[in-house]
Amino acid sequence: MFALRRQAGLLAACATLFVSSAAVRACPFCSAEGKTLTADAGEASLILFGKLSNARLDPKDAYAGQTDIEIEVVVKSHDILAGRKKITLPRYLPPEPDYKFLVFCDVYKGQIDPYRGEAVKADSRIAGYLKGALAVKDKPAATRLKYFFDYLEDKDAAVSGDAYKEFGFADYKDYRTASSTLPADTIARWLKDPNTPPSRYGLYASMLGHCGTAVHAKVLRTLLDDPQRRFTSGMDGMLAGYVLLQPKGGWEYVAGLMKDDKLDFGLRYAALRAARFFHEFRSDVVPVAELSSAVLALLEQKDIADLAIEDLRKWGQWSAADQIIGRYGRESHNVPIIRRSILRYALSCPPGNAKVDAFLADRRKDSAKLIEEVQEILNLEAPKPAAATSKK
Repeated sequence: MFALRRQAGLLAACATLFVSSAAVRACPFCSAEGKTLTADAGEASLILFGKLSNARLDPKDAYAGQTDIEIEVVVKSHDILAGRKKITLPRYLPPEPDYKFLVFCDVYKGQIDPYRGEAVKADSRIAGYLKGALAVKDKPAATRLKYFFDYLEDKDAAVSGDAYKEFGFADYKDYRTASSTLPADTIARWLKDPNTPPSRYGLYASMLGHCGTAVHAKVLRTLLDDPQRRFTSGMDGMLAGYVLLQPKGGWEYVAGLMKDDKLDFGLRYAALRAARFFHEFRSDVVPVAELSSAVLALLEQKDIADLAIEDLRKWGQWSAADQIIGRYGRESHNVPIIRRSILRYALSCPPGNAKVDAFLADRRKDSAKLIEEVQEILNLEAPKPAAATSKK
């Protein structure tokens, strides 16, 4: 890895990318950090792949040197390359026969300016992968995701990890369209493979939920009932995939997890996250009333009640007000995080509920400072009114 001079415009581009990507409603069952190689490639003027040779130290500076890269693949071209088969990197990098380099370059003042290098295994498919990714970057999003699907299980971790990122940053509507046409048997095989990383279960299971059949629902149920799989980070995606394939029985299974306070917190929280998915993206599969009813079962569970109350607040489930405010001050719920969640809910309720109004009046007497703090946080959450336009 190496980094050199970059143009000021690049910093602005990075800032723009960060702001725009944060606003995207990404795939809910995979977490992605950093930028994809395709995004990085969009900022580069030239991208080369090849092996290193002729590394030499600068005799006048023990910390400086040069190394040639013999170009095997031009991933992204630029006229300045002019058919050259070799360029010089401004860094001493002793060649290793088992590795090659992917090099990102700027063109600065008429010169090739390499600013980033990635060492990869000599047999890596990363050059062809990235070149193909650039070829489809302007295609419909669902088409692009189908391209990246073929690399999710690549033996090169840099390639498979980047393909996973592409799904992590995908808008759900595009993810849904792409997933509906994927090969279900292939995904089921990945899920049953003991070598599949647990971090992939959520993505793969939710994919299967969009393209599978009743046979694949049985695969997911078997995995869900496997004690070795029940404590993975992808449990919410596995639950969602199961419900997508078996809406009635699947949702009864998820709701049952939320009701059972003897289960590990992680399982009940995964069930709650699955409910959030259906509320935000697929209320056509599980009606909002059924989602809310199941989440209400969590109110009696001290370790998760605050999360359930917050979701019911965000969903505008004001009919649950009596049940929620009725738990304020109970010995079982008398902890700061639950008290605050109940106050947030009550302060968000539409005016006109006599019980809520009376509850808040009492709290303004005995907990005025706390009410003020909670209201301040709610004010920050509320959307700002649009600026008034002046009339001339």
